[in-house]
Amino acid sequence: MKKVINAPQNVVSEMIQGMVLAFPNYVKKVPTADVIVRADAKKGKVALISGGGSGHEPSHAGFVGHGMLDAGVCGAVFTSPAPDAVLEAIKAVKTDAGVLLIIKNYSGDVMNFEMAMEMAEAEGISVDSVVIDDDVAVENSTYTVGRRGIAGTVLLHKIAGAKAEAGASLAEVKAVAEKVVANVRSMGMALTPCIIPEAGKPGFEIGENEMEVGLGIHGEPGVRREAIKPADAIVTELMDKILADMKLNSGEEVAVLVNGLGATPLMELFVINKKVNEILTGKGIKIHKTLVGEYMTAIEMAGFSISVLKLDAELKGLLDAKADTPAYKEF
Repeated sequence: MKKVINAPQNVVSEMIQGMVLAFPNYVKKVPTADVIVRADAKKGKVALISGGGSGHEPSHAGFVGHGMLDAGVCGAVFTSPAPDAVLEAIKAVKTDAGVLLIIKNYSGDVMNFEMAMEMAEAEGISVDSVVIDDDVAVENSTYTVGRRGIAGTVLLHKIAGAKAEAGASLAEVKAVAEKVVANVRSMGMALTPCIIPEAGKPGFEIGENEMEVGLGIHGEPGVRREAIKPADAIVTELMDKILADMKLNSGEEVAVLVNGLGATPLMELFVINKKVNEILTGKGIKIHKTLVGEYMTAIEMAGFSISVLKLDAELKGLLDAKADTPAYKEF
């Protein structure tokens, strides 16, 4: 294992310390848990919390800030945060307007976040949740009942965050979050495995000339393994599955997220985006906004995912609203 770390068991706490030192104007750490919160905590609005296992940076703590999240809960690498940590996040950012938990559809995340929500409600805190399941690759897996939540979660952070920042009620923020969940679809692939620091070895093996189609952000199996194809052929395969599930019509508008999984150069992500654009515009679909870069990674995995979000006037306005976080800036 080649990683620039100290003791593997300290990697999450040291990462959090380093992040806070890099962005003190944006974030601070909750003293009692591995939780990042806004340095400029805003009262009187719905507070948004997301999180999960570490190793997906900049998700989720990198999206804590104006117009997005109020707290990010950092579990151990690829491990759901404990209910107590989620509860500490809720208590740190709660407001009279309530708290919304954004949960990716993994069994551990759903169980632990919902348990924390019950504990918070027992303390009189108004909390609700939404579960995102944007991955069209597989219906069920070792980690989930139903579809997995992957990079489309970042678009959910942005839109629900903008709604909350504008002063909407908890019910209104949840409603727009559910609209995003209903209209975003994603799928990814990988060329290499990644190494969890405490494991010290790859999570799976893959041949030099192979790729895994539909692989998950923790290295979960995809739909099949096959020989590497040119970029255009890979993108076409993923987009066919995404669009078959979305049923977009000519003239409709979308947002696109081309997301790197940790070790895919921007050069390659832009090549991928070129083909995504060609496919959508060839079908008469308008692209309102495109995001290209690393938003939800899988440590050092080589690969990418594509997310497509169908837009209406409300979602467009919220997507374009100002956001300012360590990993996302929109002015």
